[in-house]
Amino acid sequence: MCCGVLGWAATLAWSQAPAPKAPATVSHLRVVGGLAELNQYVRREEPFWTRELARLSGGRYTAEIVPFDRAGVPGTEMLRLLQLGVVPFGTALMSSFSAQHPEYTAPDLAGLNPDIATLRTTLAAFRPYLEKALRDQHGVEPLAIYVYPAQVIFCGKPLRGLADLAGRRVRVSSSTQADFVSALGAEPMRTSFAQIVPSVTAGSIECAVTGTMSGNTLGLHNLMSHVHALPVTWGLAVFSANRAAWAALPPDLRELLKRELPKLEADIWAESERETADGMACNRGAPECQAGRKGRMVVVPVSAQDEQRRQEILTSTVLPRWLQRCGARCAQVWNSTIGPARGIPAPKSP
Repeated sequence: MCCGVLGWAATLAWSQAPAPKAPATVSHLRVVGGLAELNQYVRREEPFWTRELARLSGGRYTAEIVPFDRAGVPGTEMLRLLQLGVVPFGTALMSSFSAQHPEYTAPDLAGLNPDIATLRTTLAAFRPYLEKALRDQHGVEPLAIYVYPAQVIFCGKPLRGLADLAGRRVRVSSSTQADFVSALGAEPMRTSFAQIVPSVTAGSIECAVTGTMSGNTLGLHNLMSHVHALPVTWGLAVFSANRAAWAALPPDLRELLKRELPKLEADIWAESERETADGMACNRGAPECQAGRKGRMVVVPVSAQDEQRRQEILTSTVLPRWLQRCGARCAQVWNSTIGPARGIPAPKSP
């Protein structure tokens, strides 16, 4: 696979069979997918584009895919590159929208979704707004929304509940996670996924928010002793196409993708739910561990006090701070989408 995405994909690439007797035009798509090495990419996205597309289309259409964290651009630039057509088909982590488009991060605010069933309800309420905004404001066609396994808190020292995080340095990956852990009295440390292990071994972080299985993949089950069961966030990603690239596809290919991408999305959601449970099983060394490596971590269950604290932090800190970053219009968006679905109205400005 080629190096940076700027040199890799200037626009949607077509390769046509030149011989007049060729039975059909063969189109080759270039896709930027999700995070490298995680199961969403390895087990679902990459096989779909590199094998399933050709099979489903009878060989008429093929594709190549590169994970976005190896594509040579920051994740925060993916939406802009899609809009410009530099990336014709691409995956963007919705948490990467925090600085420029904080309204799009609403369905995965820290503490909002304590289980995947609740996340489904939240996203269903927000999705029509998100899809319309992407089309109307950015000129991209949303095709699927993927989810990563639950992002939970790993710690290297004993942990009895969320209150014990006070005073600890905790790795976070987004503003909303930072809001959540700071409300617990912890010090949020913005750290990339690749820097988690070096930061743990150097002692610059004491705890880390990351996926149940991705933490296991990194080896946190050997580096840390406790993992809290509460999903702080999940990690949503939207797969979209540049509008012109989408319109340029043959109609039968568009129909195939509109039919098959929702199936891919459903498979990814189901696997993320399984992987959330499997990651926890592997981290604690349970016999039912399947895909990871067995550790000996103590899994800290969500107590009644933890659940009460989650709700308090969401309404008193996370949601108000998100609205401060987002602006007055976002209160209207919230109150017309997620707020009514979850029974959580936006707090009124003082």
